[in-house]
Amino acid sequence: MKRRTVVAVVSSVALLPALAGGVARAADWPEHTIRWIVPFGAGGANDLIARAAADAVSKRLGQPVIIENKPGAGAILGADVVARAKPDGYTWLIGAAGVVTNSMIQAKMPYKDSDLVPVGMIAVAPSVIVVNPSVPANNLKEFIAWAKTQGKGIDWSTAGSGSTPHFVAEMLREDGVNVNIIPFKSGSEGVTAVLTGTVPVTSEASIVVLPNVKAGRLKALATTYKKRITAYDQLPTAKEQGFANVEIGHWAGLFAPKILDRMAKELEAAVRSPEFRDKMVPAGIEPEPGTTADFVAFITAERERLGRLAKKANMRTDQ
Repeated sequence: MKRRTVVAVVSSVALLPALAGGVARAADWPEHTIRWIVPFGAGGANDLIARAAADAVSKRLGQPVIIENKPGAGAILGADVVARAKPDGYTWLIGAAGVVTNSMIQAKMPYKDSDLVPVGMIAVAPSVIVVNPSVPANNLKEFIAWAKTQGKGIDWSTAGSGSTPHFVAEMLREDGVNVNIIPFKSGSEGVTAVLTGTVPVTSEASIVVLPNVKAGRLKALATTYKKRITAYDQLPTAKEQGFANVEIGHWAGLFAPKILDRMAKELEAAVRSPEFRDKMVPAGIEPEPGTTADFVAFITAERERLGRLAKKANMRTDQ
């Protein structure tokens, strides 16, 4: 089977027939160790999600599922390894938002979007909007009211152009907030800028900011997830506070050059398991089990929604 039998993700309706034709059903798979490529460094949210899911899937498949961290170039380096891999079911990608957004903001890409096929969602580390304790706001409504009184606008730290914090800022711009984007090399650097008071506000993954919120070093204004965070349910969503368009999370899902139906099935079962949930929820991460069709629909919707924002904001990595 050729690598590019699966067409690009244009719409869930158009894609699903292609997936059906591209599913491998080798009865003897897997016969040896499977690699999951994480295109980020060890210790972050995606790495934590990947390792917990790999352990659960490995037990179900009866073969080792090992994690290889290949960070670099905004997750493009690791994604390219999988896009170019032999489509034999032994090399997979733990993808994040960059799988959707990189082709929107990069002048050149080493692979096509259609080279990475959505297999299944795993989990989401909800995004949390946080401010330095000196900011006179205790929720998102108060922050936006205050921000609108600041003539020069509000500095907002991001993990670079096209990062999740950047998209949150652009969503708030659509609600009339004058935001000055202050890019950093990573999300942790952006959070450090808020901790030190260099920048008043940012948003980052729950696993990154909640320890600082609980310690009083940051104030949490809202989660931009679709529901409240299980491990910190006193924090309302942006939607609950009247900002329904402010919705995004730091998600992780499985991609491959082609789908094997058994991997998709075992992944969904693993993500639904109490064992996986017990590892994720206390860290502020929400399991997101679902079918391949569910994941395809999600990717399709995100590509359209975030593509509009990226174009409107002229998001480019060469800025």
